[in-house]
Amino acid sequence: MRCPFCNHEESKVTDSRNSDQPNAIRRRRECLRCLRRFTTFETVDLTIQVQKRDGHYEDFQQDKLIKGLDAACHHTRISHQQVCEIAYKITAELMDRQVRDIDATELGKLVMSYLQKLDMVAYIRFACVYKRFKDVDELKVEIENIVPHNQQETANATKKS
Repeated sequence: MRCPFCNHEESKVTDSRNSDQPNAIRRRRECLRCLRRFTTFETVDLTIQVQKRDGHYEDFQQDKLIKGLDAACHHTRISHQQVCEIAYKITAELMDRQVRDIDATELGKLVMSYLQKLDMVAYIRFACVYKRFKDVDELKVEIENIVPHNQQETANATKKS
């Protein structure tokens, strides 16, 4: 690891700790030449490819997932911290599957399953982009499909009380 101060290539690790992000480690290092300390973060680099609708592949990017979730969750009760947690859970799920590639459609369904449990507005916003509704009628059908499902869950929760 190169020292950011003197560009020397050798340093020693003085402390390692888990980071706030899953699958990341925070390391304090000390340059062996100038003796200055600096912090590095090591993360797992997913080598998962996402197959887009047009057939081309691109690398899975957790940051891109967070941006999409942030857009869907803007002005909802879902915080940025919750958005990051969803992205981390999805990333961990993909790692657990040990797949080399995933279809964008499958990834979108996975994201929507998390959003549907948390906030219907965020779910619908994401679905609008993901499903590319052609008109208002398609959007109405989607809303009608999820509203009875949620009403049933609410009724079941009320019965248990």
